[in-house]
Amino acid sequence: MTGPHAIVSLPPCNRSGCNEAGCDEAGRGCLAGPVYAAAVILPDGYVLPGLNDSKQVSEKNRGVLRTVIEENALAWAVGIVSAAEIDRMNILRASILAMHRALDALDVTPGAVIVDGNRFFTWRQDVPWQTFVKGDGRFANIAAASILAKTYRDECMVSLAAEYPQYGWDINKGYPTAAHRAAIAEYGVTPYHRKTFRLLPPPTLFD
Repeated sequence: MTGPHAIVSLPPCNRSGCNEAGCDEAGRGCLAGPVYAAAVILPDGYVLPGLNDSKQVSEKNRGVLRTVIEENALAWAVGIVSAAEIDRMNILRASILAMHRALDALDVTPGAVIVDGNRFFTWRQDVPWQTFVKGDGRFANIAAASILAKTYRDECMVSLAAEYPQYGWDINKGYPTAAHRAAIAEYGVTPYHRKTFRLLPPPTLFD
């Protein structure tokens, strides 16, 4: 099937035969909450129709895919870096640290790592790595990591929204929406906000 409604079937990995782990993060551009990352090792030859970059998958289908991924992956894990840690080190380093924490938590040691994007730091000297721009739409192990990172972070933000309901995190997930910024202007910041980020738009000449 081809065309806009075709079901995607991504290759499981870039390099077979080495338990290659795919990594991706979620929440990098948010004003509040932790950044999450996941690492996933899929079996060689594994195909999961519909698995794709989490941004291309509906919330309902992300939940379905997460269950299938967790049941079928050779190994999977999630890493978390808090807002306070993000403020201490910057979001790039925090995103990569979250990936390293996910890799550290895997039950199977990967023989190689591939990462969505174009930046990464060596995890272990004996484990080669490679970055792929839009890798979450090219390889199933990265796409699976994208799904896990996104769904686990979304659940975290829904939980935090119960503590601070005025910010709408159950809806905006901490991203810089107009409503979120309006709430910051009215109620101030919380311990979960990233203080080094521009939480409010710069003042204009007419403010």
